[in-house]
Amino acid sequence: MNFESLQHNLKYVNWPVVIFTMLVFSLLIKLGFWQNARAHEKEQRQQRISELSQTQALSLQQVLALNDLKDGINDLPIKITGKFIDEKIFLLDNQPDKGRLGYRVYQLFESQTETIMINLGWVPGSIDRNVLPELEAIKGQHLLSGHVREVEVGIQLQEQNLAGATWPLRVQQIELNKFSQLIGKKLLPFVVYLDKKESIGYKKNWQPIVMPPEKHRAYAFQWFSLAIAWLSLMIWAAIKMASKEREKN
Repeated sequence: MNFESLQHNLKYVNWPVVIFTMLVFSLLIKLGFWQNARAHEKEQRQQRISELSQTQALSLQQVLALNDLKDGINDLPIKITGKFIDEKIFLLDNQPDKGRLGYRVYQLFESQTETIMINLGWVPGSIDRNVLPELEAIKGQHLLSGHVREVEVGIQLQEQNLAGATWPLRVQQIELNKFSQLIGKKLLPFVVYLDKKESIGYKKNWQPIVMPPEKHRAYAFQWFSLAIAWLSLMIWAAIKMASKEREKN
Protein backbone atom coordinates (compact mmCIF):
# COMPACT_ATOMS: atom_id res chain seq x y z
CA MET A 1 0.00 0.00 0.00
CA ASN A 2 1.52 3.35 -1.09
CA PHE A 3 1.26 6.63 0.79
CA GLU A 4 -1.55 8.00 -1.39
CA SER A 5 -3.61 4.84 -0.86
CA LEU A 6 -3.07 5.10 2.89
CA GLN A 7 -4.20 8.70 2.89
CA HIS A 8 -7.26 7.73 0.87
CA ASN A 9 -8.24 5.05 3.42
CA LEU A 10 -7.54 7.23 6.45
CA LYS A 11 -10.03 9.86 5.34
CA TYR A 12 -12.81 7.33 5.88
CA VAL A 13 -11.75 6.72 9.49
CA ASN A 14 -14.13 8.09 12.13
CA TRP A 15 -11.55 9.32 14.62
CA PRO A 16 -13.97 10.11 17.50
CA VAL A 17 -15.20 6.49 17.30
CA VAL A 18 -11.62 5.19 17.23
CA ILE A 19 -10.69 7.23 20.31
CA PHE A 20 -13.83 6.11 22.15
CA THR A 21 -13.12 2.49 21.20
CA MET A 22 -9.58 2.63 22.54
CA LEU A 23 -10.66 4.34 25.77
CA VAL A 24 -13.22 1.62 26.50
CA PHE A 25 -10.74 -1.10 25.50
CA SER A 26 -8.06 0.38 27.80
CA LEU A 27 -10.53 0.60 30.69
CA LEU A 28 -11.56 -3.05 30.30
CA ILE A 29 -7.92 -4.16 30.14
CA LYS A 30 -7.13 -2.08 33.23
CA LEU A 31 -10.00 -3.69 35.15
CA GLY A 32 -8.70 -7.11 34.17
CA PHE A 33 -5.20 -6.36 35.45
CA TRP A 34 -6.68 -4.87 38.63
CA GLN A 35 -8.59 -8.09 39.32
CA ASN A 36 -5.42 -10.11 38.70
CA ALA A 37 -3.55 -7.90 41.18
CA ARG A 38 -6.30 -8.42 43.75
CA ALA A 39 -6.05 -12.19 43.23
CA HIS A 40 -2.31 -12.01 43.88
CA GLU A 41 -2.89 -9.99 47.07
CA LYS A 42 -5.45 -12.53 48.30
CA GLU A 43 -3.05 -15.42 47.60
CA GLN A 44 -0.33 -13.70 49.60
CA ARG A 45 -2.72 -13.10 52.48
CA GLN A 46 -3.92 -16.72 52.42
CA GLN A 47 -0.31 -17.88 52.64
CA ARG A 48 0.37 -15.49 55.53
CA ILE A 49 -2.74 -16.60 57.42
CA SER A 50 -1.67 -20.23 56.97
CA GLU A 51 1.79 -19.42 58.32
CA LEU A 52 0.40 -17.41 61.25
CA SER A 53 -1.92 -20.28 62.22
CA GLN A 54 1.19 -22.28 63.11
CA THR A 55 2.59 -19.57 65.40
CA GLN A 56 1.96 -18.88 69.07
CA ALA A 57 -0.53 -16.15 69.96
CA LEU A 58 0.98 -12.81 70.94
CA SER A 59 0.13 -10.62 73.89
CA LEU A 60 -1.36 -7.18 73.31
CA GLN A 61 1.95 -5.56 74.24
CA GLN A 62 3.78 -7.71 71.67
CA VAL A 63 1.29 -6.75 68.95
CA LEU A 64 1.65 -3.05 69.77
CA ALA A 65 5.41 -3.40 69.48
CA LEU A 66 5.03 -4.72 65.93
CA ASN A 67 3.33 -1.67 64.43
CA ASP A 68 6.24 -1.23 62.01
CA LEU A 69 6.08 -4.86 60.86
CA LYS A 70 6.66 -5.15 57.10
CA ASP A 71 3.43 -7.07 56.42
CA GLY A 72 1.45 -5.17 59.06
CA ILE A 73 -0.35 -6.62 62.06
CA ASN A 74 -3.44 -7.83 60.22
CA ASP A 75 -4.43 -11.45 61.07
CA LEU A 76 -1.91 -11.83 63.91
CA PRO A 77 -3.13 -14.31 66.58
CA ILE A 78 -3.55 -12.62 69.95
CA LYS A 79 -4.40 -13.43 73.57
CA ILE A 80 -5.68 -10.53 75.62
CA THR A 81 -6.61 -10.26 79.30
CA GLY A 82 -8.92 -7.64 80.73
CA LYS A 83 -12.55 -6.77 81.37
CA PHE A 84 -15.51 -5.67 79.28
CA ILE A 85 -16.97 -2.21 79.70
CA ASP A 86 -20.62 -2.63 80.62
CA GLU A 87 -23.35 -1.48 78.21
CA LYS A 88 -21.03 -0.09 75.53
CA ILE A 89 -22.24 -2.29 72.66
CA PHE A 90 -21.93 -1.34 68.98
CA LEU A 91 -24.02 -3.06 66.29
CA LEU A 92 -22.46 -2.94 62.81
CA ASP A 93 -25.40 -2.86 60.40
CA ASN A 94 -26.04 -4.72 57.12
CA GLN A 95 -24.00 -7.84 57.85
CA PRO A 96 -25.35 -10.87 55.92
CA ASP A 97 -25.19 -14.51 56.91
CA LYS A 98 -26.54 -17.10 54.46
CA GLY A 99 -28.93 -14.60 52.92
CA ARG A 100 -30.16 -13.13 56.18
CA LEU A 101 -29.21 -9.66 57.29
CA GLY A 102 -28.03 -8.99 60.80
CA TYR A 103 -25.38 -7.25 62.86
CA ARG A 104 -21.83 -7.79 64.02
CA VAL A 105 -21.64 -7.14 67.74
CA TYR A 106 -18.73 -5.15 69.16
CA GLN A 107 -18.07 -4.48 72.82
CA LEU A 108 -15.34 -2.43 74.47
CA PHE A 109 -12.65 -4.27 76.38
CA GLU A 110 -10.06 -2.81 78.76
CA SER A 111 -6.66 -4.28 79.41
CA GLN A 112 -4.44 -2.74 82.07
CA THR A 113 -3.38 0.14 79.84
CA GLU A 114 -5.46 0.06 76.65
CA THR A 115 -9.06 0.01 75.43
CA ILE A 116 -9.91 -2.09 72.39
CA MET A 117 -13.02 -3.15 70.47
CA ILE A 118 -13.84 -6.85 70.44
CA ASN A 119 -15.92 -8.43 67.67
CA LEU A 120 -18.17 -10.88 69.53
CA GLY A 121 -19.82 -12.38 66.46
CA TRP A 122 -23.01 -12.10 64.42
CA VAL A 123 -26.67 -11.84 65.47
CA PRO A 124 -29.79 -11.79 63.24
CA GLY A 125 -31.72 -8.57 62.76
CA SER A 126 -35.43 -7.86 62.68
CA ILE A 127 -37.47 -6.94 59.59
CA ASP A 128 -38.61 -3.93 61.60
CA ARG A 129 -35.69 -1.48 61.46
CA ASN A 130 -36.85 0.12 64.70
CA VAL A 131 -36.28 -3.13 66.60
CA LEU A 132 -32.72 -3.87 67.70
CA PRO A 133 -31.51 -7.23 69.01
CA GLU A 134 -31.90 -7.70 72.76
CA LEU A 135 -28.39 -8.26 74.01
CA GLU A 136 -26.83 -8.38 77.44
CA ALA A 137 -23.44 -6.80 77.83
CA ILE A 138 -20.72 -9.28 78.78
CA LYS A 139 -19.18 -8.48 82.14
CA GLY A 140 -16.17 -9.40 84.21
CA GLN A 141 -12.56 -10.43 83.63
CA HIS A 142 -11.73 -12.62 80.64
CA LEU A 143 -8.80 -14.14 78.79
CA LEU A 144 -9.70 -13.93 75.10
CA SER A 145 -8.19 -15.57 72.02
CA GLY A 146 -8.64 -13.98 68.64
CA HIS A 147 -7.05 -12.33 65.64
CA VAL A 148 -6.08 -8.76 64.99
CA ARG A 149 -7.97 -7.05 62.21
CA GLU A 150 -7.21 -3.57 60.93
CA VAL A 151 -10.35 -1.59 60.15
CA GLU A 152 -11.03 -0.77 56.51
CA VAL A 153 -13.44 2.15 56.19
CA GLY A 154 -15.51 1.81 53.03
CA ILE A 155 -17.32 4.41 50.94
CA GLN A 156 -19.73 6.47 53.00
CA LEU A 157 -22.75 8.05 51.34
CA GLN A 158 -23.52 9.97 54.50
CA GLU A 159 -21.41 10.85 57.51
CA GLN A 160 -22.32 9.02 60.70
CA ASN A 161 -23.97 11.19 63.32
CA LEU A 162 -23.33 9.78 66.79
CA ALA A 163 -24.90 12.65 68.72
CA GLY A 164 -27.39 11.50 71.36
CA ALA A 165 -26.15 7.91 71.15
CA THR A 166 -28.09 5.26 73.04
CA TRP A 167 -26.90 1.72 73.74
CA PRO A 168 -26.72 -0.63 71.96
CA LEU A 169 -25.65 1.75 69.19
CA ARG A 170 -26.33 0.85 65.57
CA VAL A 171 -23.54 2.04 63.25
CA GLN A 172 -22.86 1.81 59.53
CA GLN A 173 -19.06 1.86 59.78
CA ILE A 174 -16.45 1.13 62.43
CA GLU A 175 -14.85 4.54 62.90
CA LEU A 176 -12.50 4.20 65.84
CA ASN A 177 -11.59 7.89 66.07
CA LYS A 178 -15.24 8.92 66.35
CA PHE A 179 -15.96 6.12 68.81
CA SER A 180 -13.03 7.28 70.95
CA GLN A 181 -14.56 10.75 71.19
CA LEU A 182 -17.96 9.27 71.96
CA ILE A 183 -16.83 7.14 74.91
CA GLY A 184 -14.12 9.47 76.14
CA LYS A 185 -11.41 6.80 75.84
CA LYS A 186 -8.67 6.34 73.26
CA LEU A 187 -9.29 3.15 71.27
CA LEU A 188 -6.52 1.14 69.67
CA PRO A 189 -6.42 1.44 65.84
CA PHE A 190 -7.54 -2.15 65.29
CA VAL A 191 -10.13 -4.62 66.57
CA VAL A 192 -9.92 -8.20 67.78
CA TYR A 193 -12.12 -10.87 66.20
CA LEU A 194 -12.77 -13.72 68.62
CA ASP A 195 -11.70 -17.22 67.65
CA LYS A 196 -14.51 -19.64 66.78
CA LYS A 197 -13.55 -21.79 69.76
CA GLU A 198 -14.39 -18.98 72.20
CA SER A 199 -17.56 -19.79 74.12
CA ILE A 200 -18.57 -16.19 74.82
CA GLY A 201 -20.22 -14.02 72.21
CA TYR A 202 -22.36 -14.96 69.25
CA LYS A 203 -22.09 -16.72 65.89
CA LYS A 204 -18.47 -16.60 64.70
CA ASN A 205 -19.05 -16.48 60.94
CA TRP A 206 -16.44 -13.97 59.85
CA GLN A 207 -14.00 -14.79 57.06
CA PRO A 208 -10.65 -13.00 56.73
CA ILE A 209 -10.96 -13.29 52.94
CA VAL A 210 -14.48 -12.80 51.64
CA MET A 211 -13.70 -13.18 47.93
CA PRO A 212 -11.13 -15.91 47.12
CA PRO A 213 -8.35 -15.42 44.53
CA GLU A 214 -10.07 -17.79 42.08
CA LYS A 215 -13.08 -15.48 41.87
CA HIS A 216 -10.89 -12.46 41.19
CA ARG A 217 -9.16 -14.37 38.38
CA ALA A 218 -12.56 -15.33 36.95
CA TYR A 219 -13.54 -11.65 36.94
CA ALA A 220 -10.21 -10.79 35.29
CA PHE A 221 -10.92 -13.33 32.53
CA GLN A 222 -14.35 -11.76 32.01
CA TRP A 223 -12.89 -8.25 31.68
CA PHE A 224 -10.21 -9.40 29.24
CA SER A 225 -12.82 -11.30 27.22
CA LEU A 226 -15.04 -8.23 27.11
CA ALA A 227 -12.07 -6.14 25.95
CA ILE A 228 -11.35 -8.53 23.06
CA ALA A 229 -15.05 -8.78 22.15
CA TRP A 230 -15.45 -5.00 22.24
CA LEU A 231 -12.37 -4.38 20.07
CA SER A 232 -13.41 -7.07 17.59
CA LEU A 233 -16.93 -5.64 17.34
CA MET A 234 -15.72 -2.09 16.78
CA ILE A 235 -13.16 -3.19 14.14
CA TRP A 236 -15.92 -5.06 12.30
CA ALA A 237 -18.21 -2.02 12.53
CA ALA A 238 -15.44 0.30 11.33
CA ILE A 239 -14.71 -1.92 8.31
CA LYS A 240 -18.42 -2.00 7.40
CA MET A 241 -18.74 1.77 7.73
CA ALA A 242 -15.60 2.41 5.69
CA SER A 243 -16.83 0.03 2.99
CA LYS A 244 -20.14 1.86 2.74
CA GLU A 245 -18.37 5.21 2.49
CA ARG A 246 -16.18 3.95 -0.36
CA GLU A 247 -19.23 2.63 -2.20
CA LYS A 248 -20.88 6.04 -1.95
CA ASN A 249 -17.83 7.64 -3.49
